[in-house]
Amino acid sequence: MLRLLASRRFGPLFVAQGLGAVNDNMFKNALVVLALYRLESVGPVLVALAGGVFILPYALFSAAAGQLADKFDKARMIRLTKWWELGLMVLAAAGFLSGSILLLMLVLFGLGMQAAFFSPCKYGILPAHLTDAELVGGNGLIEAGTFLGILAGTVAGGVMIVAPHGDVAVSAAGLVVAGAGVLAAHFVPAAPGRADVQVGWNVMRETGGLLRAARDNKPVWLAILLISWFWAMGATVLAELPTLVQRNLGAGGHVVTLFLTCFSVGIGIGSVACGWLMKGAASARLVPWMGAGISLFLFDFSYSVLVSGHLSGVHAVLASPHGVRMLVDLLGLAVCGGVYSVPLYVICQEKAEASRRARVIAANNVMNAGAMVAAAVITAGLFGLLKSAPDILIVTATINLVVAGYIVAVLKKLHEFT
Repeated sequence: MLRLLASRRFGPLFVAQGLGAVNDNMFKNALVVLALYRLESVGPVLVALAGGVFILPYALFSAAAGQLADKFDKARMIRLTKWWELGLMVLAAAGFLSGSILLLMLVLFGLGMQAAFFSPCKYGILPAHLTDAELVGGNGLIEAGTFLGILAGTVAGGVMIVAPHGDVAVSAAGLVVAGAGVLAAHFVPAAPGRADVQVGWNVMRETGGLLRAARDNKPVWLAILLISWFWAMGATVLAELPTLVQRNLGAGGHVVTLFLTCFSVGIGIGSVACGWLMKGAASARLVPWMGAGISLFLFDFSYSVLVSGHLSGVHAVLASPHGVRMLVDLLGLAVCGGVYSVPLYVICQEKAEASRRARVIAANNVMNAGAMVAAAVITAGLFGLLKSAPDILIVTATINLVVAGYIVAVLKKLHEFT
């Protein structure tokens, strides 16, 4: 993996996508904190809208993004999307310095759109530059880099925006990170596409066709469904963390950051370890076991939250056996999540036709976005019914055990999936 990171066929892509994850989340969290502090009456509404504004472009533009990535040189498309990100950071700086929340929300939509076009290029280019034996390790590194970038960006955005001259600091950091991403993208080797691919802009028709084509390839479709469930489950866990920290533990933002750090580091460890565990082979045989592991750790985490009482800060969490147990559980379920997701991405890449690979990734993005939106709606309904974040996590863990059993049944019937 170290040799892969040092190679031109992978290293620049890894850096470019990692910096993109940093920028997206640094901007998004800075905007959220800014809205909460400066717009007390409508701040919570804007925070709730922010996630949807970022995800919506995946549903609207993924079909066209996949077609363009299959039609043109993917390395060129990556460079174009990174320049796009730099342009958005110029607008973001104008928004932060002027205090225009409307402009910042438009930039957030633009970043979601840019990410929707970047994703099929990122995953679609890997099989062009990596051998079959390197695909699992390469995808693991990409996944690890993404989650660590999310963590770094989230923490940096929240810390900088509340500091003196925070708007200037966030604006400057966004421009520097985007500029570094542009530089890295210019070293990504070429990966030519197919000129005969047709690009359509009718959102409903093209998205429907995209999903139908993916559904015709059963191993790919099953992998997409399981990845989408993973993102729905992960979104539910991450959405409930701030609530349970505030209401159940009586703690604040530093404990949320500690929990997010554990989760992100765990995903990184699991994603990288997957290459060693799978020994380079694309197989779903560990997926049900990792799914069961996620549920067991989530059950124990929820139980620890319910019995721990108030743990008002980071020191209290680290000094309490229940607090340490929560951190171990978060780390464990995230490691299982990393090992769960990486082979499924590799199956999408290997089982898809080379000429349609980026469109398969685009179909996956559409399904992931839909799953996360559905999870947010269902979670909101459950919270209204149960009034308890730990209880919602227990329900999630229970459903996930059923999903793990379903995976076992599928693997027995569909040998080519493994």
